[in-house]
Amino acid sequence: MKRILLPTDFSKNAYNAIEYAVQLFEQEACEFSLLHTYSPLIVPAHPVLDSYSVLKMQKMAQENAEKNLEDLVDKITNRFNNQKHSFQTHASFNLLTEEMKNCVQEKSIDLVVMGTQGATGAKEIFLGTETMDAIKKMKCPVLAVPESFTYENPREILFPTDFELDTSNKYLSLLRYICETHGSRIHMLNAYYGNPLSVSQEEKKQFLDNFFIENVHLFHIAENTEVIAAIEQFQLKHKINLLVMVHNKHNLLENILFRPIINQVAYHTHVPFLVIPSVERQ
Repeated sequence: MKRILLPTDFSKNAYNAIEYAVQLFEQEACEFSLLHTYSPLIVPAHPVLDSYSVLKMQKMAQENAEKNLEDLVDKITNRFNNQKHSFQTHASFNLLTEEMKNCVQEKSIDLVVMGTQGATGAKEIFLGTETMDAIKKMKCPVLAVPESFTYENPREILFPTDFELDTSNKYLSLLRYICETHGSRIHMLNAYYGNPLSVSQEEKKQFLDNFFIENVHLFHIAENTEVIAAIEQFQLKHKINLLVMVHNKHNLLENILFRPIINQVAYHTHVPFLVIPSVERQ
């Protein structure tokens, strides 16, 4: 059974991500945990707002959140009615990322699925700040679903890699599971700058070849191209349903994800993005 955390603020964006998760794991027994947090109140000093009033306001917020979560479960189960799926709800007076970390640890979560806000304004934001925080701090994979994305089976998966991944990474099995369940073809893309792969990189490439031996997989080389441009060019030529990367400590994903604003970058993913934490981050 897979345990999947679904943060929600009851927005259309969040619900879209929930629908994606339910359909992606349609064939798997899953325990979904719906999480909603409401931030601690900052109450100015005022004689009317005593401690009793503050506690009453917090209780009302809790009850409202719990009711909305129950309604959300009813909405999901009425639409999909999958006997393999069960739902838990959790409302917490906490910051979202902190409560997500608690849930991942306490509930042995296998995957977090959450919506992204997409680009805003003249400067493109690669992912929303909450999604970036989750990717930085969660010790399990995070799947970010763009707000405008309508579910598609992940038949074509793009997996950019520098062949520096740790072969003991337990979450690679999640990617293989997706391939097996959906008959996916996985495209492993390496940005090549003229230097041959090291012995270690060749070994990692061979490991991936063996690891996905039961799945259709292809190796691609993008010559003299930065990772972002290579991904963009590949997606222009091929229909991709899912983008996957391993978040190694020192690879280029750091630069892609954790610059808050990417200026003058044509690339902007419009497909779900699965980020697998490196072994040292787990």
